[in-house]
Amino acid sequence: MNGLIRMNIRFTSSLTPDDENRLAPVVLQAISTLLNALPIAYVLRIDTTDARVYQVSGAGVGASPPMAVTHDESSGRWRLDSSEVRG
Repeated sequence: MNGLIRMNIRFTSSLTPDDENRLAPVVLQAISTLLNALPIAYVLRIDTTDARVYQVSGAGVGASPPMAVTHDESSGRWRLDSSEVRG
C-alpha cells in the first residue's frame, strides 16, 4: 500500500433510502470540515442502501475552504464540488 495506513469506519443506518440520500451530503460536509482542521489527507465515502455513492476528499490544514455540495441531475448523485468553493 505504498506506506499508507487505511482506516475504514462503518455506520449502519436505520434510515430509509430517501433519508440516507438526503443526509449523506450533509454528513460528508460536516466530517470534512472537521478533518480539514487536521494535518491529514483523507477520502470519505458513503454508500447508501440503494447503491448511491457520495464521496469527498481533502488535504487537511492549508487546504482550500470546504467544497460546495452539488447535485448531478443526470445520475441523481450529490457530491462536493471544488469548482464551487464557498467563500
